[in-house]
Amino acid sequence: MGGRTTKIHAVVDGLGLPIEIRITEGQIGDVKQWDLALKGESAKYVICDKGYDSTEFRAHIEKAGSKPVIPGRKHRREQIEYDTHVYKERYLVENFFCKIKEYRRLATRYDATTNAFRAFVILAAILLWL
Repeated sequence: MGGRTTKIHAVVDGLGLPIEIRITEGQIGDVKQWDLALKGESAKYVICDKGYDSTEFRAHIEKAGSKPVIPGRKHRREQIEYDTHVYKERYLVENFFCKIKEYRRLATRYDATTNAFRAFVILAAILLWL
């Protein structure tokens, strides 16, 4: 794992500050990281992009006492209803990614090893908290 195709999966709070971060290989689907969104504190809504669209994931969110706000993928047989006004709050996680990519080392992924890349992602997250 490592290199230019690695993905950063992040859970942020209501202020856009990171709570949980995971690094995966680029070819691994987003929805396989569903357990990341359900760790830690409970939330009224769990907001994710289309990459996390899964009936099983939605069931886990509802079982945890939250409401899933995830648009359905285009190829779904039955389209999913979701709250578009709440979904607009997803900008918080996108802003987190924009903020950490201000560090050139992360934006260009100079690090060849996953551990070094993860360390700098976590360092950038710590700087945001400070």
